[in-house]
Amino acid sequence: MIDLSLFRFSHPVEIRFADLDLLGHVNHAKYFTYMEMTRVVYVRDVLGWTSGRDRQGAIMARIDCDYRVPLTLGDVIRVYARVSRVGSKSFDVEHVIVRESDGVEAARGLGVLVAYDYQRQESIRVPEVWREKMIAYEPGLRGNSEFPVPSSE
Repeated sequence: MIDLSLFRFSHPVEIRFADLDLLGHVNHAKYFTYMEMTRVVYVRDVLGWTSGRDRQGAIMARIDCDYRVPLTLGDVIRVYARVSRVGSKSFDVEHVIVRESDGVEAARGLGVLVAYDYQRQESIRVPEVWREKMIAYEPGLRGNSEFPVPSSE
């Protein structure tokens, strides 16, 4: 079981009937949607990013999911997210999907996002303001970043 104390950010997600497969389980692809919903709120709330193709943003380069237990209609879930690594042009976002009724970990995911300039259509360095916000927000990130911001402490 993952240590959820490392995750300061979480977002509730409601499972809809449309999320189910023929067997009554949440379809495997929906787990990625749940992670995406949470990641978008995280980037908005923690980094202050607003969407728009006319500015800098991030694009998904890779995402993985390890499924632990099936979810069904009526399950209430909470998706946790945290930045676990910041590189020169990319950063990792870890996700944990937890069934709230019993605290069981339903899935775990890892996404690699690349900082991107939508106007120039190319990757860029992770903006310094994002790097500073990530390191300030994430307790486990300081010292785990490839290019850490010097501590002001």
